[in-house]
Amino acid sequence: MSESPTGTEKAEETFISHLIELRSRLMRSIIAVVVVLVCLVPWAKDIYALLAAPLLKALPQGSTMIATDVTGTFLVPLKVTMMAALLIALPYVLYQMWAFIAPGLYHHEKRLALPVIFSSVLFFVIGMAFAYFLVFPIAFGFFAGYAPAGVQMMTDIDKYLSFVLTMFIAFGVTFEVPVVVVVLVRLGVVDLKKLRSIRGYVIVGAFVVGAIFAPPDVLSQCMLAIPLWLLYELGLVAARFVVVSPRTPGVEESEAAK
Repeated sequence: MSESPTGTEKAEETFISHLIELRSRLMRSIIAVVVVLVCLVPWAKDIYALLAAPLLKALPQGSTMIATDVTGTFLVPLKVTMMAALLIALPYVLYQMWAFIAPGLYHHEKRLALPVIFSSVLFFVIGMAFAYFLVFPIAFGFFAGYAPAGVQMMTDIDKYLSFVLTMFIAFGVTFEVPVVVVVLVRLGVVDLKKLRSIRGYVIVGAFVVGAIFAPPDVLSQCMLAIPLWLLYELGLVAARFVVVSPRTPGVEESEAAK
């Protein structure tokens, strides 16, 4: 007669099964990104040219970008293509994440998760587009116009990529502010009245963030700080229409516990 597994053995089996599922989800996500990357590699140079367009338009006639690293002409376009592949495959990657965590969520958390994932991706992409189409032309025009006499602006492609990535992340994260505000209010972490009361600190903090992460010209810093403040206000407006629903163990059971 076989002995029934103890609680510890059940916990270990559950933990191992979760690890196996996590590995499976990660492998599927990586394979999806790699497949998209392989499909985009033939157009790697064109993708990088699209990324470099704002700077090239701002440079004086005849100016070009340079590659100081021997492998830079190959690796930098490949890195940019990898970024594009990740962005294209992101919906599938997020679906794999959702499929992994969904069984352990409460019902009201499941209803919140999908809109949060969708809106987070959407706002992040909007932030990147804002930086590319509005901030980059102004910032690069400012830099190119202040080049000293006898100095020709010739940016290294690897340093340009690092700069662009920093700006994309800064503006992408900035545009996540409404989502963060709504989630905090929806989960009952902080109430709307408290968020309104710290509006002044948020405005000051927005300009501090702009001074740290945006290019050194005042206009570019304001183009990060002002949207950050306005997006906070947008989050406050959107939070008025959500119902506070804090997690209350005992009222609902996690599906994972069933």
